[in-house]
Amino acid sequence: MTQTMSKTATTFVAENVSKQYANKLALDNLSIKIPSNCIFGLLGPNGAGKTSFIRIINQITAPDSGKIFIKGEPLSRQHVGLIGYLPEERGLYKKMGVGEQAMYLAQLKGMTKKEAKEQLDIWFEKFEITSWWNKKVEELSKGMAQKIQFITTVLHNPKIIILDEPFSGFDPINTNLIKSEILRLKSQGATILLSTHNMNSVDEICDRIALLNNGKKILEGKVNEIKTQYSNNTYDIIFKGNMLGFANALWGGFEILDKQVLESDINKVTVKLAENITPNHLLKDLLDVCEIKGIKEVVPSMNDIFITSVNESNANNNG
Repeated sequence: MTQTMSKTATTFVAENVSKQYANKLALDNLSIKIPSNCIFGLLGPNGAGKTSFIRIINQITAPDSGKIFIKGEPLSRQHVGLIGYLPEERGLYKKMGVGEQAMYLAQLKGMTKKEAKEQLDIWFEKFEITSWWNKKVEELSKGMAQKIQFITTVLHNPKIIILDEPFSGFDPINTNLIKSEILRLKSQGATILLSTHNMNSVDEICDRIALLNNGKKILEGKVNEIKTQYSNNTYDIIFKGNMLGFANALWGGFEILDKQVLESDINKVTVKLAENITPNHLLKDLLDVCEIKGIKEVVPSMNDIFITSVNESNANNNG
C-alpha cells in the first residue's frame, strides 16, 4: 500500500530509529516517510512512542540508533528554524503579558521586532483576540492560551509544523478554526505532522497516517487507501417496502447485520456481501420486491481502524 518515496521527494524520513529509556523501549526500529506538503497523522495509544519520536525530530533527545533526514539532509541544528513545534505540555509564562510573550517567542525564532508585530497583528485580528494583547496569560482560559501558542508556533512560517494534541481545550467552533488554519498552511506549502487522539480530525484533514503501538509502526499509508483496505463489503440500504419481503429476497451471498424502521414504510438495513458478490447483485434481487431509496457503502472510521489495529497488535504480542 505504501508507495516508495525517495529522500529528496519527502520532507521527512526516519530510518530504523530506536530509543530506549531504562527498561522501556520507546521506539523499536521505526521507519517513516512523510511527503512534502502533506498533513500526516502520527497516531497511537498512550505510551506508543509518539512523543519520543517528536522529541527526536525536535532534537530535544537523540536516537540510540537510526537516521533522520530533513529534505534529504541528515537532521542537524541548522534545521531548527524550519520547524514550528506545538508541544502537548503548554509552556507559556503565566505572569507575562500575552502580546509581550508572543513578541518574545517570535524573536526567538529569528523574526525582527517589526516583522513579529506586523504578523501578530494579522493573526490576533484573524482570531478575534486583539483585546487580549495586554492581558496576563494567567487570565486566559485553556482554550485562549492554546490559541496564543498555536499562533506563536506558526508565526515564523515554518516549513515543517509539528502539532501535538492541537485541539485540546478547544470547543467545536475553535476546533474548526484551527483545522481551517492547518489546511490553509498546507495549501501554502507547509508539511504538518499531527499527533492527536481526535480521530474525527484525522478523518477530516489527514492525507496519510502512521499508527504506532509499543514503539513499532503497525500501519502506514494514505487515509483513503487504509479505509478501503479495512472495508468489508458492507452497505446501508434505505428502501420503501416490507421488511420481510426484503429479507426473503436475499439468498446465501448476503448477511443482514442491522435493521431500522425510519418511517412507517421506510426501512434501513445494513447488509454484508460475500466476497464475490457486488452491490449490483444485491440490487438485482431487491428491485422486484421494494423501492430502493438509497445505497451507501459502510466505510470504517479511523477510530474503528485505530481500535481494530491496536487490539490485533496487542493480541499478536501477547500470543
